[in-house]
Amino acid sequence: MQKVQIKYRSLPSDFLVLCLIGAVIYGLVTFGREWQSAFNPSVTIDLSASALPKYAMFSALRGLSAFLVSLLFTLVVGYWAAKSTRAEKFIIPVLDILQSIPVLGFLPGLVLALIAIFPTTNTGLELASIIMIFTGQVWNMTFSFYASLKSLPSDFEEVSKIIGLNSWGKLWRIEVPFSLMNLVWNCLMSLSGGWFFLSVCEAFTLGNQNYRLPGLGAYMSVAVQTGDRNAIFLGIAAMASLIVVMDMLIWRPILAWAHQFRLEDVPGLASPDPLMKNLLRESAILNWFTLYLRRRALRNKFIEAEPSVPKRQLWHFKRDYLKVFENPWISRFTSMIFFGVCILLLVVGTARLASLLVAVSPADWEELSRGALYSLLRVLGCLGLGSLWAVPAAIWIGTSAKRLRIAQPLIQILASFPAPMLYPLALGVFLWLQIPFAIGSMLLMLLGVQWYILFNVLAGAMRIPHELDDAMTVIGSSHYKRWVKLYLPSIFPSLVTGWVTAAGGAWNASIVAEYLSYKGTVMTTLGLGSVISQAAFSKNFSLLAASLTVMVVVVVALNRLVWARVYHLAQTRFRLDS
Repeated sequence: MQKVQIKYRSLPSDFLVLCLIGAVIYGLVTFGREWQSAFNPSVTIDLSASALPKYAMFSALRGLSAFLVSLLFTLVVGYWAAKSTRAEKFIIPVLDILQSIPVLGFLPGLVLALIAIFPTTNTGLELASIIMIFTGQVWNMTFSFYASLKSLPSDFEEVSKIIGLNSWGKLWRIEVPFSLMNLVWNCLMSLSGGWFFLSVCEAFTLGNQNYRLPGLGAYMSVAVQTGDRNAIFLGIAAMASLIVVMDMLIWRPILAWAHQFRLEDVPGLASPDPLMKNLLRESAILNWFTLYLRRRALRNKFIEAEPSVPKRQLWHFKRDYLKVFENPWISRFTSMIFFGVCILLLVVGTARLASLLVAVSPADWEELSRGALYSLLRVLGCLGLGSLWAVPAAIWIGTSAKRLRIAQPLIQILASFPAPMLYPLALGVFLWLQIPFAIGSMLLMLLGVQWYILFNVLAGAMRIPHELDDAMTVIGSSHYKRWVKLYLPSIFPSLVTGWVTAAGGAWNASIVAEYLSYKGTVMTTLGLGSVISQAAFSKNFSLLAASLTVMVVVVVALNRLVWARVYHLAQTRFRLDS
């Protein structure tokens, strides 16, 4: 009887597993057909509720595809920048420049180039959409991973030397686990950053040509342009449902798994198993497949212990092949080729950029200067307003196991929701309160960028050693001293990462918040974001190049003069082991 009960108990979990597998296969096949369908730059968007499941599936697959590329980029480039002083001097300024270029800066050239490469199918448009979502996700993740590696406590460095770990072992056994909490929270925030520009990536205009891809972003864009309130609420509900489903299937299990990599084990802070993990644990199909993989892995270990002659030959070939690249002369030669190609691209790009900037009139340069000032003030205002509530809220939540269990699912969902989908509702409130759009645009930017600060500070607060908190209690420190002497210094490195990524997000958000179509009326205010939006939509490449150049100069100057010094302060004075 016991075996029969176990068998029947696994039926719901087996059914869930089969449904998930079927949904994944159906989604990949349908999405693949969309890529190979005949080129149609302006798909008619169906605003009925029946079209929303298909659109949500397409948007989810684009976002996840861009996220996987972003994660690979983060691990490679973030590690390279943190471990190589020479590469750091080159990579960090380049990342500063790239994160300061908004999505619309990549859009015109990227779309036209990929359409020229794939003129008969939608592959070019799909690739362009995924790459643009990638540009909205990757910088936050890369800077977070880089900052975590740079702030690795020296005790961990000594332990890795004592136990004889090589670079690869040290990366996966010490450095990635240490940075995992920050990385996971920033991955969640970065996926939200991709959702932020979903409307721009799936529906945009270049000159007289409208480009649309079937998805939630295009659905909301058309709904807002036509002023269809029912469609707007349906789109918001569909996006919220998609976020809840992804939270249950992906993020809660990942966060529960990542919680074990805290610096210490604290009673009461263990993350409970998510519902999805408990359901899948009962699945007989999944358990059989897991057991099969473990047996295969164990068998492969025994085979590798006594490798056959062909495998030995293959290993020797790989080893000799890798030794070729360890030759200093070959290494120098490949480095010279790499930097030569970079210099060539830099010269050609600079010449092309100069030819575009020459065509910009003095009046346009004056308008760009004033727009840069106003956008800078809005960005700084967003950082100030966001920090006022996000820092104390994150510390208050992150230092209590009970509060963390209650608040974590809620803030995951709120942060993952793309703020531009709420812009029509927020703008209606601003108009009712008679708030000028120049100020309202800053508040619209704040709706998205405040989460960068909250998530980074929350990850930093969760890494505060519990022994230090207990020590403050033992010596009878007041609540005020606990915050000033322990909490704020401990979370400062994470706060700096939050500021930097939030500032980058605010500059990108300006292109959406400063130029907004609402009920058939275009609302705009003076700022670089509005100039970039108008220049991209009108195909004014000279003005677009000039506005992007001004934005890059302002952002890089801010990073070099302000954020670099604050980063240095965080890494030297506010390290956990200092």
